[in-house]
Amino acid sequence: MKFVTYTYNNNAQAGLLVDGNMYPIAVINSNLSSQMSDLLSDWENSKAACEAIETDIKAGNHASLATAYNENGVLSPVPNPTSCRDAYAFRQHVASARRNRGVDMIPEFDQFPIFYFTNHNAIQGPGNINCMPDHFEKLDFELEAAVVVGKRGRNIKASEADDYIAGYMIMNDMSARAMQMEEMRLNLGPAKGKDFSTVIGPFFVTPDELEDYKVDCKPGHTGNAYNLTMTCKVNGVEVSRGNVADMDWTFAEILERCAYGTDIIPGDVIGSGTVGTGCFLELNGTAKRNNPDAVPQWLEPNDEVVMAIDGLGTLNNTIKAVDSDMSLFAIKK
Repeated sequence: MKFVTYTYNNNAQAGLLVDGNMYPIAVINSNLSSQMSDLLSDWENSKAACEAIETDIKAGNHASLATAYNENGVLSPVPNPTSCRDAYAFRQHVASARRNRGVDMIPEFDQFPIFYFTNHNAIQGPGNINCMPDHFEKLDFELEAAVVVGKRGRNIKASEADDYIAGYMIMNDMSARAMQMEEMRLNLGPAKGKDFSTVIGPFFVTPDELEDYKVDCKPGHTGNAYNLTMTCKVNGVEVSRGNVADMDWTFAEILERCAYGTDIIPGDVIGSGTVGTGCFLELNGTAKRNNPDAVPQWLEPNDEVVMAIDGLGTLNNTIKAVDSDMSLFAIKK
């Protein structure tokens, strides 16, 4: 199934996306909540009820409730995550970024998956991304996949962790690189370089929808892996291409680490980290290493960023400048 949150009768509603149309779940079954957070909190029962709704829709019922899918009015599929973590799962990206900085690959990458917490209150879906003046100092996209948790767990093993995943979606971990690089010199962060926007969507897909894409994970690793091509275009020009199957650490292994000594809970969103070639920071560094005269590219106001992952749809955003002269750079001591 494909789950979407969209504006229906002037309210944010959890819905099913079926054959190009969106259907409001709570209108069809009044025993179900209209809010995705509530559905996820009782995911086993909610999923079964929604499967019955989907079967009913495919039988030709509820046509009067159908809204043709259009990203106008589509929100983040999980509008209010309980938390948002982002991992570091693609070795190619890490190795390239470090090589571009003239430092060796860090051996700890191959020992355990790492993640950081980002601002779960700055989650958004398709549409405009509003950025302050300081954000435009090396503003960047990051092409990623993400999962949403559908079952509470603690101290779970990677071998069982895939059972805790409710669905998969696209993630764009927006990054203000000048702010990020400055604050991380203090060995803490990222924080202000990341907390203004994280984009997920446009819908999330249950794992059964991806069975045909399943492949073996990397040798020595545990968990589901999927052959899903990932791309990002900026203003119609493809700038990034990779594959979810290139993840060195699986989502199952990431979940195992996330849940050590603490609970993961329904509604938690966890990103994969950036795919190789999946951001301007890496691309600019590689271009500069190969050609000292290369001109770096960063996101600018009114740029259109379009991300696509096989099976997970297409996520469209436009970069917008907030009309403000406030600057954290300007008020530094």
